[in-house]
Amino acid sequence: MSRDARWQALLELLVERGRLDVEEAAGELAVSPATIRRDFDQLAEQQMLVRTRGGAVVHGVSYELPLRYKTARHASEKQRIAKAVADLVAPGEAVGLTGGTTTTEVARALAVRGDLSAGSPALTVVTNALNIANELTVRPQFKIVVTGGVARPQSYELIGPLADGVLAQITVDVAVLGVVALDVTHGATAHDEAEAAINRLLCERAQRVVVAADSSKLGRRAFARICAVDAVDTLVTDTAAEPEAVRAFEEAGLRVLTV
Repeated sequence: MSRDARWQALLELLVERGRLDVEEAAGELAVSPATIRRDFDQLAEQQMLVRTRGGAVVHGVSYELPLRYKTARHASEKQRIAKAVADLVAPGEAVGLTGGTTTTEVARALAVRGDLSAGSPALTVVTNALNIANELTVRPQFKIVVTGGVARPQSYELIGPLADGVLAQITVDVAVLGVVALDVTHGATAHDEAEAAINRLLCERAQRVVVAADSSKLGRRAFARICAVDAVDTLVTDTAAEPEAVRAFEEAGLRVLTV
């Protein structure tokens, strides 16, 4: 296992469990305790975790695993969700994409849609996510609009008043939100308040709002509110979603697609 793959696995285990000791991690990854100690030390230097005697803990309850360290958990679900979301976008529309692993998959699904291979433009994509803009810029049939702002390393998203200024001047047909959590009472939420503010503004500039979220995000809440649940038109999730959760969202007025 490469160092990068090992770090990804360690960080995911740490976020899942909150605490890891050296022996436990060595057993999970089938490497020596000395390797894990070295990994923990190097990750602590990057402020990715807090080193403890004999192990490591996450920074706190609002800890967020940076996008570059997120591996393919729920990968097949996210790809199915992404295709379903992409199919909701009509040729010629303007679509807003927030950052995140699922919205990145939505961008990829849009890129391979055959009916979006021509036009002037076939699609306008507005995003504050640098990685999404980078992937789609090579598609000449797409017009890519990137907000200004300060780059947030955890999610590759641009945030702050410069991004506000661009979004205040445009409208989009559909905003696609990637969320940390979605709950009937607390709405759509994110870890970071500045990121949530940009996402909220994008929702306000959209005729319709689609949340793309795998079932592990449902019925949960995070620190910063993006929008109330009644601001969302459609939720696209996977078939592992609890029927009670789906019913609650439908009763709140959402159209729910499970794929």
